[in-house]
This record gives sequence, structure tokens and C-alpha cells, in this order.
Amino acid sequence: MGWWRDAVIYQIYVRSFADSDGDGVGDLPGVRQRLPYLAELGVDAVWLTPFYSSPQADGGYDVADYRAVDPRFGELSDARALVDEAHALGLRVILDIVPNHTSDQHPWFRRALAGDPEARERYYFRDGRGERGQLPPNDWESVFGGPAWSRVPGSAGQWYLHLFAPQQPDLNWRHPRVHEEFDSVLRFWLDLGVDGFRIDVAHGMVKAEGLPDIGSREQARMVGAQQLPFFDQDGVHEIHRSWRRLLESYGPDRIGVAEAWAPTAERLALYVRPDELHQAFNFHFLQAGWDVGELRRVIEESMAATTGVGAPTTWVLSNHDVVRHRTRLGSLARARAAALLMLALPGSVYLYQGEELGLPEVTELPDEARQDPAFFRVVPGTSAEGQEGLRDGCRVPLPWEPDGPSYGFGPAGSWLPQPSDWRGLSVRAQTGDPLSTLELYRTALRLRRLLPGLGDSAMEWLEAPDGVLALSRPGLVCLLNTGEEAVFLDPPGELLLSSVPEESRDSMEDGAPAGKLRIPANSCTWWAA
Repeated sequence: MGWWRDAVIYQIYVRSFADSDGDGVGDLPGVRQRLPYLAELGVDAVWLTPFYSSPQADGGYDVADYRAVDPRFGELSDARALVDEAHALGLRVILDIVPNHTSDQHPWFRRALAGDPEARERYYFRDGRGERGQLPPNDWESVFGGPAWSRVPGSAGQWYLHLFAPQQPDLNWRHPRVHEEFDSVLRFWLDLGVDGFRIDVAHGMVKAEGLPDIGSREQARMVGAQQLPFFDQDGVHEIHRSWRRLLESYGPDRIGVAEAWAPTAERLALYVRPDELHQAFNFHFLQAGWDVGELRRVIEESMAATTGVGAPTTWVLSNHDVVRHRTRLGSLARARAAALLMLALPGSVYLYQGEELGLPEVTELPDEARQDPAFFRVVPGTSAEGQEGLRDGCRVPLPWEPDGPSYGFGPAGSWLPQPSDWRGLSVRAQTGDPLSTLELYRTALRLRRLLPGLGDSAMEWLEAPDGVLALSRPGLVCLLNTGEEAVFLDPPGELLLSSVPEESRDSMEDGAPAGKLRIPANSCTWWAA
């Protein structure tokens, strides 16, 4: 069985994980220093957000050189040392690759702006509408807000396409040179030893022929149910098939993970057919509300779609583009319960840095501190990607220590300010505290490895009262109570773990009818069956 089918993969947002040199920005040496923490946490792999050479117009997702490490983050030798040390600790390494667009400082785009006709064909340059080309070529909108087109400087009516920031011009994947270049980039990093790639905007690399108008004024979203002429086009699948062949040429353990959004779970499953990518992010689960019916429906649809093509289902609650799930779900209690539910489901799990600390969204960042390009492009009356352009709130650097200028993130300050109450949420403050969220994650991940019925194996639903989701894995029962009141149930076995830290089997018997146990509100429990 492929290692990725039941892996727990930890997302590192490099800028915000650990700073080794005191410039306030996380870097590769900082990540390397903290790898033992991740090995102890119990994850199987790390996914690193882009650290390539970049002007940082969008946190590194605007790449100027795909084969170079940006000096902010270190050197190429640091990347090589990080991969080697991760492997020595039993951790695999997945890199972000950004194939939908480049930076406007990429040599290709600079040549295109200088008039090189062949370079221009690698992007989308079009004449504008109107008598003098003063209007965009079509009605597409950027995911970050505003038009998806910008005027070519100094031109008479020429525009270029960018589905995200103006500094991120979209590549034309109908051009063979684009395919050749990315094959070379993938080989470069595979030769260095990485174990796979997370493919940014994997559903956006091909645009509909003729770039037709949408005809709707609803704001374009990265994650949504819209059918759009620039997302989820059938042509992307041949690209992913070719990358699967390339990955397999390096052996059976190198993987591709699609950051893909599709209107339905069935469309998403197309990205993980046996000859395409190994995994695709399951944003449907992330978007589910705190409701038993909705959670069960999303879980069933997700598993049915991926099982039908022989792929594992993935589960994720938070990432660097969405509100942290503690805040989104409304409480730490719900966040802890959701984590145990997620870790009990069949397939692979993605954790976002800091969720194991129970970090909330930072909602009161001063405007002058923000760096998310979407924040500066939000159009009144629209809802841009993330939290209306406020994605910085989930990217605030981690607290490692209860003291110091950046709570152990680095020897000086941090590029985004950390709340003062995060000292109590730091790794040091929570380590060894049996009631802490960090120790809950550590215990859950240890049990997940020890219990043979977890991971990529069968699941059955069990009967349960309103507000309770009950599922059975081989040797394990998981109970999720989404209600605001405790419920009383027959004990399904011996209690292994509860998301409510002070709960034990003895305390659950207090006040319960004879033969019953009290299952707390907004809780998840694991039982040996």
C-alpha cells in the first residue's frame, strides 16, 4: 500500500514557522531546526509552501525562479540539508509547485513585455475591447477581486491575464515550451530528493478555448460551486497524467497532490484516477458546518467519489488560505472534537501548522501590517477568496515559547504581530500538560499509528440519537456529539480518548442513568470496540 494512502501530512507555511536569523521571516534553517518537533508530534510528512526566488507579491506564490531558493529563506544547500534531515527522522518532504502562473519578474514575462513574440505566446496577451482597447478582453474577475486583466505598460490596448494578483500572469499551457519547462523543474527537485509535489491551482492550468465571457457578476472564488471557463477544464487532466508518468519514473513512492476545486466530489475524483495524481485536497469537508447531517453527507460523498477510482480520501480542516477552524467552528471545544473526527476517518489527513496548538484566527491585525494582496484588491460588495481578503489572520507566526520578542519564533520580532495571549498557547507552555490541545494531537496521532483499524481501511455508520455522529472502524468506535447538551448512550467499549480533556469513563458515569454514559456536548470520543 502506498505510504500516502493513510499519511498524516503537516503543512508548513515557511514564512511563519520558525525564523533562524532574526529578520522576522521564517526560513529553511528554521524549519530544519524544528523537524524533531514534527517527528515527535507523529506526522508522516511535511508540505512546504513556496520558498523559491520571488518578489513576494503573494507570499511566494509568485515565482521568479523555480530552481532557486529566495535569499529570505536560505540557500539551495539549506533545502538539500532539510530534505536529508527530514528523511533521517522518517519524514517525507512535499514541495509546493506553482504552475498556473509565474511572477511578473520571471525572465519569460520580462521578455514578453520587452516584445519577444515567442515569450508572449507562453502567457495570455489579448487586445482589449472598445474603440481604443480600453476595456478588458472579457469579463473574467480575479480571485483576489477586480478584473482578471491588466493593461500592458506602454501598449495601445493590450492586456494580459492574471487570475490572481497582477504580479502573477497566467501561463498558457497550450504552449509546448511550458510543458517542457515544468517537466525540467519537477526533475530538478526530484533529483534533490523530495518525495512529491502539492500542485497549486491544479484545476486552473487550462482555460476554455476562446476565453469566453462568464456573463455573471458573482465574484470568482478559488473555492466555490461555480462552473467557470478558467477552472476545472478537461484539458488539465492530460497535464496531470504526464506528471504521474514522470513521478513514477522515479519510483513508486513519489507523489502528486492536487490543490483542485471542482463543483462536485465526482468531478474532483477525476484528478485522482489511477493514471493521474495520488491525492486531491477535500475542500468539501473543510467547508462542512457543525451539523451531523451535513458532515455525514460530505463524508459519504467524498469517500464514494474517491473509492470509485481507487484513491484515498483526504481530510483537512485548516490551511493558509482559510479562517482557522477553531474560529470558523466557533469554539476550541468544537475544533478539538473536529480534529478527532478527522483523524478517525479512512484515508489521509492534512494538518496546518498551529492547529495542534489550538490557535485561533487573528482577527484584529492592523491594516498597516497586512501583506495579503487580496486585502488591497477587495471590491466593496464582493467576497474575495479567503476571509474577504484577510488571509493574513491564519498566517501569523507560531509561538514556540511563552516569552521572548516573538514567543520563540525567532531571536527578534515577527513579520505579522502575534497576540499577547498566545504565550499560553506556545509549544513549551502546552508540552506535558495532559489537558492541552498539543497533547491531545500527540496522543491521537500515536493511537492512529498503533490502531490497525485506522488509516486507509473500512468504515461503517452506527445508529445514534439526533446530533450525534457515530462511526465504526475495525476495533474502534468514534462518537461525535455536535449538540450543546450532553447525551446518554450505552458505552460502545473502553474509552481511549476524549476531546474534552477532563473527561474519563468514571466522570461520564456521574449523573448518567444506570448502564449509560454521559457524552459531553461538542465532543468527540474514541472507544476500543
